[in-house]
Amino acid sequence: MNAATPVGRWREHVRILAIPRSAANGATRTTMHEVRNANGGEGVGERTKPDWTFLTNHSHVLVCIAEEPDVRGRDIAERVGITERAAQSIIGDLVDAGYVTRTRVGRRNRYTINADGHLRHPLQEDHTVGELLVALGRLRPRRRRTA
Repeated sequence: MNAATPVGRWREHVRILAIPRSAANGATRTTMHEVRNANGGEGVGERTKPDWTFLTNHSHVLVCIAEEPDVRGRDIAERVGITERAAQSIIGDLVDAGYVTRTRVGRRNRYTINADGHLRHPLQEDHTVGELLVALGRLRPRRRRTA
């Protein structure tokens, strides 16, 4: 990447190249990504990733499944920023808890989300997974039937 090309004009490509463990103040970490600009040129760019987010890895995996029901564990791991083994473990947790159903289709898995499953924490237990996905823009709201 030459100095005349601002990093902000580059689009992020999904492959992570290196992750230094912490920034100077410990509040963020810098992630190096292979990037590709709109003209097809390639380079390496930086972005700062916070140490915590409002959603857990379980919810990130659920969002990936909602976006692409036949997504591979490897692709989930890349998108969420976790190992493939961690992604498979989280998928297993979601299946065991009844939030996701896994169906084998040939050599792949296809996932179905149980939108009626209630969130686990006592503060949100009156809300469903479907409501969470609707709020995140990953699921269309159900139409209410009128009498």
